[in-house]
Amino acid sequence: MNHPGDPRRRALTSLLLGSLPWVAPGWRSAQAQQMNSGHLLSFAEMVAPWVAGAKLVKTDVTLNAPVLAESGSLVPIQVQVKSPMTAQDHVTHVHLLSQRNPVTHMAVFQLGPWNGRAEISTRVRLAGTQEVVALARLSNGEFRYDRMEIIVTESACVDAS
Repeated sequence: MNHPGDPRRRALTSLLLGSLPWVAPGWRSAQAQQMNSGHLLSFAEMVAPWVAGAKLVKTDVTLNAPVLAESGSLVPIQVQVKSPMTAQDHVTHVHLLSQRNPVTHMAVFQLGPWNGRAEISTRVRLAGTQEVVALARLSNGEFRYDRMEIIVTESACVDAS
């Protein structure tokens, strides 16, 4: 039985990536996403890769989504962050994180003073009932967040896609 750490498999992968350079970026990003099938992450596990010891405060972020979603295929989510959005004080990124999805980092939005307001609206896929976190990074390096549990009656990520 071959395993991902098998030297033959690594050699074949290196050969493939060396001969097909356009494949490498997609392969590396899929590998970097660290799929978490079947494992419920804690809040600390969800935010740790992005916060990395920076100040984290539960304030000034409002996450709006339906409490009950009939289908996890298209769940509308809105995030608003209170910020003056000036050159000195603004939101730089808004991350949407999932507790149960195969890929925890559902989306990232890059913002700046040119936006005028720190608001996003999107739709996401959810693999069942879970907690969703909106994590905002400010220009001073601080992080703010809001989180909510969304009950999903029909999962969208049954096949881990």
